[in-house]
Amino acid sequence: MAVAGDSIHKISMKSLDGKPLKLSSFKGKAVLVVNVASQCGYTGQYSGLQRLYNRNKDKGLVVLGVPCNDFGRQEPGTAKEIGHFCSENYGVTFPMTEKITINPGANQHALYKSLTAGGKRVGWNFEKILVGKDGEVLKRFGSGVEPGDSELTSAVAQALK
Repeated sequence: MAVAGDSIHKISMKSLDGKPLKLSSFKGKAVLVVNVASQCGYTGQYSGLQRLYNRNKDKGLVVLGVPCNDFGRQEPGTAKEIGHFCSENYGVTFPMTEKITINPGANQHALYKSLTAGGKRVGWNFEKILVGKDGEVLKRFGSGVEPGDSELTSAVAQALK
């Protein structure tokens, strides 16, 4: 398990299909970590996230979808249901993790212990956390920031340099 504030590259978890996912495989890449939910008012952002991923994946960007049911119980589905929903409705091809707990507490996943070190907890679904090639947090974007927003796309471009 990683310690709060460590690089995300020290963390292992499972992908949505249950396979091991070592975040060390993202070393040298910028990662946009997004806590996602299928029944949220921001769920339509899946389309923009997929476009952002398509435009930048060959430049070294990984969009990492992290399903969670922490906010309004807006992700009640099983892994299979979540995967089907994302691929059928939004054509999602970017990596997705298992559903985890991201809010602070005994069950908070190590990924979010690391991402929220310093005490700024995630406010709602579809908050975006940009992580640099070294695995350290660069910038956070609220749920209302669309994937195509110039502030976010500029930060991604900078992280990819």
